[in-house]
Amino acid sequence: MDWFFLLIAGFAEIGSVISLKCAEGFKKWPSTISCLVFGSLSFYFLSLSVTSLPVGTAYAIWTGIGTVGSVLAGMIFFNEPRNLRSTIWILCIIAGAVGVKITSGH
Repeated sequence: MDWFFLLIAGFAEIGSVISLKCAEGFKKWPSTISCLVFGSLSFYFLSLSVTSLPVGTAYAIWTGIGTVGSVLAGMIFFNEPRNLRSTIWILCIIAGAVGVKITSGH
């Protein structure tokens, strides 16, 4: 369940960042509330995952999911730049997260 909680936390983090973008500096209340809800869920599920996973591993995977997901969401929903360099760096983040997972022994 610890890895499942970590995945939920990562995807909730993506939801929080998308909501943050849509909130336009906390001027739009529905998006602001969504950001706070997703952010709270993200931290809650991260806290559940670190009860049995090493904190460094959980944090690396959580930030990796959030970072890659946020970049991809920006490209898809907000027409943010897409280029080969961005793709290469996204793959490096994924490789790093996978490497941390493999070496953690969990």
